[in-house]
Amino acid sequence: MRSFTLSILTLFLLFTTTSSAQTNLLVSEQTEVSLLTCGSGNQLHSLFGHTALRIHNIQNGVDVVFNYGAFDFSTPNFYMKFVKGDMQYFVATGSYDEFIQNYQYENRTVYEQKLNLTPEQTQQLINDLVAVLSSDQKYYTYKFIDRNCTTMVAERINSLLKTAISTDIPDTKKDYRTILNSYLANSFYEKLGINLIFGAKVDKQSDKLFLPLELMEGVSKTKSGATPLASETVTVYEQQPSETSGSLWNNIYTFIAALALFVAFAHKKPVAIGYLAIMGLMGLFFALVGFYSFHEEVSANYNTLVISPIFLISLFFLIAKNKKGFRISVYICFASMLAFIGYAFNKDHFLLMLPIIIANTAILVRLLRKEKL
Repeated sequence: MRSFTLSILTLFLLFTTTSSAQTNLLVSEQTEVSLLTCGSGNQLHSLFGHTALRIHNIQNGVDVVFNYGAFDFSTPNFYMKFVKGDMQYFVATGSYDEFIQNYQYENRTVYEQKLNLTPEQTQQLINDLVAVLSSDQKYYTYKFIDRNCTTMVAERINSLLKTAISTDIPDTKKDYRTILNSYLANSFYEKLGINLIFGAKVDKQSDKLFLPLELMEGVSKTKSGATPLASETVTVYEQQPSETSGSLWNNIYTFIAALALFVAFAHKKPVAIGYLAIMGLMGLFFALVGFYSFHEEVSANYNTLVISPIFLISLFFLIAKNKKGFRISVYICFASMLAFIGYAFNKDHFLLMLPIIIANTAILVRLLRKEKL
């Protein structure tokens, strides 16, 4: 989901063509509309793929890609805006050749589905896209599940159809968390971070096509009467096998090793203080970010039952040598983790949280014994 260089020539053709000439251009039988679906990349922002629309007219030499996933890294307070959920994405255009070259360079698969639209639907789509580009509608507030490059393209296509794109695909039988985790199998710390910050909303069963491969599958199953919405899916570029092996550090083993070191040296007060501080501050962030952010995915975060702000209270009592207060706060932590186990035992990220639960329990027990509580 990245931005592309604007194609000045293409924009000139689209915006300066007269009304009658534009009609001849767009309604031509040689005008094709395609859904482009791109596979996963190696960067966090590209793990879930990308969706775009291609408008191709051989007769007039127009071959442009409309990309709803553009954003500007130079936006002031970029990361704060992204976390808050008021980050503005926008529609950009680029040449088709440039688009494919970018994905070849990143070694990401690209699929194309030519849409079987009527000339009137094609005309309407192009008019709408050009209108969006020339107005404030080109900007939209990004939402991880509800409004992204895929959902925006799906809405644009659905606006042309009498029957909406089919959602009868395997993913809509799963919850959002399970779907997201299927893309993160080889990116452990990204998977851990996403599962920690996302709350109860992502445990709901999916009811929309919010990822590129889902939309591609939905389009392939959609018909308008007896006519399929799309021709067969064509692989424009196929990801080439990589010689690089798995990461030496981005895996569960390094994570378990780090937790084991904390457990092993928890009898040393600076280590215990550091662990309680880390867990407590992270828990405080996860508990409060839902009040700050407009992203519904980060609200109602029950993971704070394991990575809990209560660790900060335990830390305070430990430093103050208040044995009674420390003991009570530790018992509350135990009760919180038990509540998490009871609630999340059947959740997709439970095994991911289990090493943290074990480490928390071991360290708190050692501290209780060390302080003879």
